[in-house]
Amino acid sequence: MNKKTCPADIPCWKDSLSPKRGDENSPNSGEGGGSGSLPRTLSTSVLRIKHRRTFWEKCARHGEDLIVTPFAQILASLRSVRNNYIQLNHATIQKSRSPSTTSSSMGGQDFGSNAPTSTDDSTVKLSIETLEELDWCLEQLETMQTHRSVSDMASSKFKRMLNKELSHFSESKSGNQISEYICNTFLDKQQECDLPIYGGGGTGDVTQSVTPSTAATTTPVSPASFSSTTTTPAASADFNKFFPAQQNQQETTRKESHETTTTKHVSIQSPSNDISPMSVISGVKSSPRKEKSSLSKKGEKLPRFGVKSEQEPELSTVMMKLDNWGLDVFKVSDLSQERPLTVTTFTIFQTRDLFKLFQVVPTTLLNFLTTLENHYLKSVPYHNNLHAADVTQSIHVLLNSPALENVFTPLEVMAAIFASSIHDVDHPGLTNQYLINTSSELALMYNDESVLENHHLAVAFKLLQPKECDFFVSFTKKQRQTIRKMSIDMVLATDMSKHMSLLADLKTMVETKKVAGSGVLLLDNYTDRIQVLQNMVHCADLSNPTKPLELYRHWVDLIMEEFFRQGDLERESKMDISPMCDRFNATIEKSQVGFIDYIVHPLWETWADLVHPDAQEILDTLEDNRDWYHSQIPISPTCSRNDLREEDERGCRSQGNSAETSSSDNDDECDLPHPQSE
Repeated sequence: MNKKTCPADIPCWKDSLSPKRGDENSPNSGEGGGSGSLPRTLSTSVLRIKHRRTFWEKCARHGEDLIVTPFAQILASLRSVRNNYIQLNHATIQKSRSPSTTSSSMGGQDFGSNAPTSTDDSTVKLSIETLEELDWCLEQLETMQTHRSVSDMASSKFKRMLNKELSHFSESKSGNQISEYICNTFLDKQQECDLPIYGGGGTGDVTQSVTPSTAATTTPVSPASFSSTTTTPAASADFNKFFPAQQNQQETTRKESHETTTTKHVSIQSPSNDISPMSVISGVKSSPRKEKSSLSKKGEKLPRFGVKSEQEPELSTVMMKLDNWGLDVFKVSDLSQERPLTVTTFTIFQTRDLFKLFQVVPTTLLNFLTTLENHYLKSVPYHNNLHAADVTQSIHVLLNSPALENVFTPLEVMAAIFASSIHDVDHPGLTNQYLINTSSELALMYNDESVLENHHLAVAFKLLQPKECDFFVSFTKKQRQTIRKMSIDMVLATDMSKHMSLLADLKTMVETKKVAGSGVLLLDNYTDRIQVLQNMVHCADLSNPTKPLELYRHWVDLIMEEFFRQGDLERESKMDISPMCDRFNATIEKSQVGFIDYIVHPLWETWADLVHPDAQEILDTLEDNRDWYHSQIPISPTCSRNDLREEDERGCRSQGNSAETSSSDNDDECDLPHPQSE
């Protein structure tokens, strides 16, 4: 089958404000005369390394057409068939036997003497191309599983493509570690997991996580058994909170009776007659009633940015960049007594006039924000109040995109800001997979499904319950239900294992609207609206590589330290060390290049298509940062700076085969490496 092109009458995406349909009878410039090629995605950055192709180019059915999601490809093909039919309808077609249109066309149907032919070569060629287009569409429709959504089709395809790309990337030792990290973190595993079996029958047989010293005992292995020997600072101040079995013995004597009743949780080792309700949410501290009076006395004017600061003029200068991409939240923290989340969120509410729109009492919001910020753990290097402030400010900027002007209601805007501010509250600095592997209390509570994300939501809404913190008090019942539902949907979308599904949803939406020629972003149902908001929060959560290089490098240092601390815990506990968590065997520069190439750039490129041209500068910064980290890859006998360039070239050489294979491959599984720990 000839490589497929898309019709020339598809409106250019940048003409979204005034889409124009092409003349169906006008000659096409595309291959074969019957169909033109779809314009290249406009927001794709011009790559500085000319031989390096983007992820989407490798997913496309051929090199020029960047339509990569299957459903959009079907629409593009059918539109091409329509254009060809119009031209054929005006031509005189003679019927005679033609071997080129026998059983190989139209699903094996033999046209015999009825096959279209003509002395005019262009007409014959156009007829063959039309049949091939129909043949391809029928093949796709016949193999489409009715229980799958079109975005599921795209997600499966992207996973297969990522598998092919990472197979080249992982040929070196360092590349293999990065491939494992990407696979474990950003792909939702479908295979069954053999979890340890905990029973009261006295059996000593425990699955893989059991160490030799504990296998002979009748007590099931608990993560708490490792904590007593933990000497590294990785969330050490908060580690016991997630494994309370041992904590109960160590801290009973110094807890007050009323605190004991409110913080007691289920232990996997607790006898059946001593199990307390699992509805108790761990990590929620006592209500800070004293802080209420410290915010401001009755009648006293609130601080401009919500917190008292001796350096308010300097803080004001920094906060003037609130609407700009790349606000330095580290400076905001330094100038606000380490309250960047409170300052940022409070100022956003002021800027967007949300206080008046929803009758929010400023002191109540400040009570909540102060309490919320207190529940971000300072001992965690990366997932703390700084990261929350950065994501919240990034959401604020993305919501200001001209392409999204008047798209979302004020309630939806508030939901996005609220979800961003709470999305990592009480994060322990450990991954979901670590909590699952160690059978932690939270993993049991949430059945291994988006463990941390569910916990963040539970803590946040628990913090809203005191009257002095409930800034939704003036909302109607329907408004409260709506903002809760949207917040849950957005925070759950920050689970990085959902990355490929989110990307497939967004890419399918963008390409479907592009091929359909609508041009205008029409979000007329909840599913579409929340899908865009989920991807917006996901983009903000993965926005560090798009920020100014100085900030980006600082974020990299913090996330790597958090990874290393988890690796230290795993090493001391005799567990397999998760990819990128071994401080003695990590390739930071190369990992960032792979992270950008396979995860960040495809996501942001798709978002840029949605809001074109609003995100072009963000893409340019992303490319600059990628190039800088590529230039910093250390040269050593085992890791050369040319490794990635060679891998790029190998990927480029395999371009032709991989695209065709991905189009015909209907296998849903991704054969990426599956190490035991994330």
